[in-house]
Amino acid sequence: MSATDFLVTTALPDPGMRLLEAAGTVTLAEKMSAAELARACASGNYQVVVAQLRDVFDAPLLASAKIRGISNFAVGYNNIDIEAATANSIVVGNTPGVLTDATADIAVLLMLAVARRCVEADAYVRAGRFQGWEPELLLGHDVSGRTLGLAGFGRIARATARRALAFGMTVAFCPRPPGDRPVDDEELGEFAGRVRHLSWPDLVAESDFLSVHVPLTPETRHLVDESVLRSMKPSAILINTARGPIVDETALVAALRDGTIAGAGLDVYEDEPRLAPGLAELPNTVLLPHVGSATVPVRAEMARRCAENAIALAHGELPPYPVNPEAMAR
Repeated sequence: MSATDFLVTTALPDPGMRLLEAAGTVTLAEKMSAAELARACASGNYQVVVAQLRDVFDAPLLASAKIRGISNFAVGYNNIDIEAATANSIVVGNTPGVLTDATADIAVLLMLAVARRCVEADAYVRAGRFQGWEPELLLGHDVSGRTLGLAGFGRIARATARRALAFGMTVAFCPRPPGDRPVDDEELGEFAGRVRHLSWPDLVAESDFLSVHVPLTPETRHLVDESVLRSMKPSAILINTARGPIVDETALVAALRDGTIAGAGLDVYEDEPRLAPGLAELPNTVLLPHVGSATVPVRAEMARRCAENAIALAHGELPPYPVNPEAMAR
């Protein structure tokens, strides 16, 4: 490998950096602007970029890039124009299959925290306002016995369903909103007879908690918009641990403010890290800083997979976790 193998835009957790440094030379250039990233990719000085979701690789950048690949420290890759990467023979790797349980835990945490007004209650105690038990102090919503609607039914949604069933919830799902497709008992596996398959409109209308678990695509951008929010129960709570732009955040603020829905728990945002005006001031929300995968074991495994992808790419090999393997053939 050359003297400048890896451009790393943010230091990876252990063991990621150790693996990269053992395999070649690492240039760490944190907090690069979009223009700086584009210049670095076009310079010919780097074989592989080890990137984060906030690093945007659009078609113009990729057309001028002189790199072999991009190793994204994430399961998602909506920050990369995959079609343009493939057209320019740039292979993209990601870190799938490692954060299922951690993200499902966060989805359930958000459901409980919003329903039982945990953030408000914590602030109430810390402010010295707690004067003893009161019959109507910070009354919230039940979780057990309520309906959880899952937008999508992939790995994370299924893990969330498993947890919700243990809480005594009724679980329903739409596998591919806003569309649909058949799902038989064989595909449902352990969930056959335990969850209901609903159309997207019916799922929206019947859910007490609507939890988003779909990838960000042109079809799912603003999947939850003003019309969907108005079709939800006034007592419903929206949960998003997937991708921010799946929810129209401006419409959500309006719906939360005027009581169209009861609350929301978010770990991701439409224009991350910026929030839609007014969102942070709403008391009926719980807002987390994109920590769905933030456990020590999960981030360590993500770092290992990210480094393995980058090392394979620097050797001119297909990474173990490729997004667009066809780019290698080109």
